[in-house]
Amino acid sequence: MRVSDRPDAAPLLDFDFVDAALPWRSGCAWLGGARREAWLSDRPLEAGSIGAGVLRRSAGAWAVLGLHRPMAGGDVAAESEAAYRDLLAAARPSAHPYLIRIWNYFGAINAGDGDSERYRRFCVGRNAAVDAMFRDPPPAATAIGAPDPGAPLSVVALCSAQPAIALENPRQTPAWQYPREYGPVPPGFSRGAVLCDGDGATLLASGTASIVGHVSLHAGDVVAQLDESLANLHVLLDEGSQRSGERFRMEGLQALRVYLRDADAMPAAQARLEAAGLPLARVAFLHGDVCRRELDVELEGVFAGS
Repeated sequence: MRVSDRPDAAPLLDFDFVDAALPWRSGCAWLGGARREAWLSDRPLEAGSIGAGVLRRSAGAWAVLGLHRPMAGGDVAAESEAAYRDLLAAARPSAHPYLIRIWNYFGAINAGDGDSERYRRFCVGRNAAVDAMFRDPPPAATAIGAPDPGAPLSVVALCSAQPAIALENPRQTPAWQYPREYGPVPPGFSRGAVLCDGDGATLLASGTASIVGHVSLHAGDVVAQLDESLANLHVLLDEGSQRSGERFRMEGLQALRVYLRDADAMPAAQARLEAAGLPLARVAFLHGDVCRRELDVELEGVFAGS
């Protein structure tokens, strides 16, 4: 598996941040940088629909599943539970039963107070739907709010014939062990995953923000949050290297997404990443809301091992 913004073949998974159709569209506005993130395999590509509104593409040991559900005015917990039940029903009996990496997008993610917040309700619904295999350990994942409050729930899952190496970050409490203050059920995701196939090893970093332990840091300072997020990514790469026996470094970056709550923060974020030596041609800047309302930036990335 490799990821590129300039695909030289038909991709297994193609995130076009401007023109993608549902369910492959995040709903986050593209602000600049890399316009595409194409996930490529050297195996023949197959595509089709498998019912319940779930779209499927596969190539060798890999498959992607995509679905979307309307969310405006509905019960977020009920919609997310239904979506995840359909997702697992499509994945588990297939030749690709392991959920490796999931992207979740929906509108107004921070709307509502306390346990009524839409993100917390989403976590409740997902938790009600998933099975023991999902929880042990949970897949790498991202959950981001689309700027349009009425945006549907879009769920995209990378699946495999074999399990990945799930990663946690030594600087951070595992999300699935968060204390009660973050909601009635903790978020169901790991900090990252390592894939190994004929193309080599690849590390997939989950949505990564300015969190140490389980505490959000640097509220109101997007550059400081970005620095803390980068520190978390560095530690995750080290953890992936130790767990897999491969070598992961920032120099192996294939794709990075930067989700910004405030679109006007893009120039500062761009300058900070350039100063950190990251190749901006591989960085996509997107306008989207982080699942914690006090945070303004979140990163996710794909890194090749060496």
